[in-house]
Amino acid sequence: MSTRSRVPLPVCNHQPAAYDGPSGEEILALRREYLNPGIFHFYKQPIAIVEGHMQYLWDEHGKQYLDAFAGIATVSVGHCHPKVTERLREQVGRIVHTTTIYLHPNVAQFAEALAKRMPAGTNLKQSYFTNSGSEANDVAMLMARLHTGNTDVLAVRNAYHGGSGVPMSLTAVGTWKYPVAPAIPVKHVAPGYCYRCPFGLEYPSCDVKCARSVEDTIRYETSGQVACFIGEPIQGVGGTVMPPKEYFQIVYEIVRKHGGVCIADEVQTGFGRTGEHYWGFENYGVTPDMVTMAKGIGNGAPLGACTTTPEIAATMTQRVHFNTFGGNPVSTLSGLATLEIIDEEQIQQNARQVGGYLKDKLLALQEKHALIGEVRGIGLMLGVELVKDRRSKEPATTETADLLEHAKERGLLLGKGGLFGNVLRIKPPMCITKADCDFLADCVDECLGLVSPA
Repeated sequence: MSTRSRVPLPVCNHQPAAYDGPSGEEILALRREYLNPGIFHFYKQPIAIVEGHMQYLWDEHGKQYLDAFAGIATVSVGHCHPKVTERLREQVGRIVHTTTIYLHPNVAQFAEALAKRMPAGTNLKQSYFTNSGSEANDVAMLMARLHTGNTDVLAVRNAYHGGSGVPMSLTAVGTWKYPVAPAIPVKHVAPGYCYRCPFGLEYPSCDVKCARSVEDTIRYETSGQVACFIGEPIQGVGGTVMPPKEYFQIVYEIVRKHGGVCIADEVQTGFGRTGEHYWGFENYGVTPDMVTMAKGIGNGAPLGACTTTPEIAATMTQRVHFNTFGGNPVSTLSGLATLEIIDEEQIQQNARQVGGYLKDKLLALQEKHALIGEVRGIGLMLGVELVKDRRSKEPATTETADLLEHAKERGLLLGKGGLFGNVLRIKPPMCITKADCDFLADCVDECLGLVSPA
């Protein structure tokens, strides 16, 4: 059986360096011996990625891949982008670590750059820097509860907000939740998951019951006052679930009526990935009180942030709070360079144009393959839900896993997610081209043919 796609992987003029390090087998053996066994890998025969350039990766044998998952929606402007690489090289040669107890220009200038990229008139201008999205969401919960004086938190079913104590409490995908007591009281509300509506209704005749049901959750499961609501504009781990436009408008109004603030988790959707707007929340015509971010913020650097209004940010002065590596010179410089590249190279516009082109191709595959239940998302945050039967919507979990294996052999790296592990997650570096999309769609087409029932 051929493992080469009909449409060849686009030629890249980057020549990877010869690799003489440990083999994949040796690396895997070291991982099994010395890494926590909870640290998992993709693929039955995992690949050792040793070099990257823009949207492409190379393994230990020099085989080239199209990275359609971007290190889990993290590499926004391209692997080893020349500008980011050069700026980091210069910074590492000057100073790596200072902490925020001293002054350094990078963290201050990056905070200013983030504030300038928030929608005009929002007053979202003061940032607290962390190393990850989990930490950013943790800080957001602290500020929300201090600011409102309330304790109960609302999050969305199917959501993923991180793996540490507080964010795991917010998360509502069972495979990511350990059997331990929640760190904070969280009530999980209905998602705007129209393909699998929790009420068995259809949009728009449903009157967006998923959003309106938040009122009942507050009425029956809280004191009537809440600290906050946190939601991803498009659920990432949950399967690229994009609710109706009215969803967040209705939920935000209800939450604010009951004393809470609204938080947009932009860890996966921010920085132009949705194409139409810089921030995912802008697609819904709402303005949050806090924005948390990570992943694409630094193009792979360990960097996260919680940006909010001066009034809410001031709550952190009640006690001493500190993050040793948060806002370090190297990571914040990577973030600053990334923001500049997004503007200079029109990365957001590329996400809109190329993402639309790719979605059209995926919709065409839906007409051809019964295994595709739904294609959803916008820009370069796309999902393809696979089902064994379109009427019953039985998840095609095994077929999804098999498809990823076939795609890998053909030089395409995809992600997967959803409650049942049956959603292809397509979130490539935003420098991807239409030629890359031709290869991606053709490869998925072939692989669907291989995993579909005879």
